[in-house]
Amino acid sequence: MNKTATCELLLFVSGEDGLSLTELSGLTELSKQACQQQIEHLREKYQSDEESALTIIETAGKYKMATKETFADLLKNYAKTPLNQSLSKSALEVLSIVAYKQPITRLEIDLLRGVNSSGVIATLRAFDLIEKKGELEAPGRPSLYGTTEFFLDYIGINDLTDLPEIDETEFLAEKQILFNESEENDENQ
Repeated sequence: MNKTATCELLLFVSGEDGLSLTELSGLTELSKQACQQQIEHLREKYQSDEESALTIIETAGKYKMATKETFADLLKNYAKTPLNQSLSKSALEVLSIVAYKQPITRLEIDLLRGVNSSGVIATLRAFDLIEKKGELEAPGRPSLYGTTEFFLDYIGINDLTDLPEIDETEFLAEKQILFNESEENDENQ
């Protein structure tokens, strides 16, 4: 087996955890010095290859495969897209409320959820799933939120009438059951 390819493979599969020289040496049955030489060889290979986006870094005594710094902006943009991140339960809950109740204010969302939703709303706006649709004609002129065209594309429907129908009384009853279970779990801990 090729020593360099073996080290490369192990660094690849270790992901963001990485491997120390001791771990790499134990897995490959090479000395630490030989592993260090293979890592340096890989590092030089990646740096000299302009068609490769990879490099080897060392952090906290562990070696990891990473992308070259020149790709940082591209990866930041990629990581921001909701298609590449799973939404939290809170975000899905707020998104559902906005989809079914729009236009709706943050305060109305908070009252339905029982918790502050400003952070989740900011996240959903950053992902372009919801947007400000106007302002309520009331003191303080609170923002009204609704879903975006990207939201429709994200969930794969043509318009909001394609959303599944829900029985609001059943929804509120299920929410109360979940709330009671959550309180019981908190008391038992």
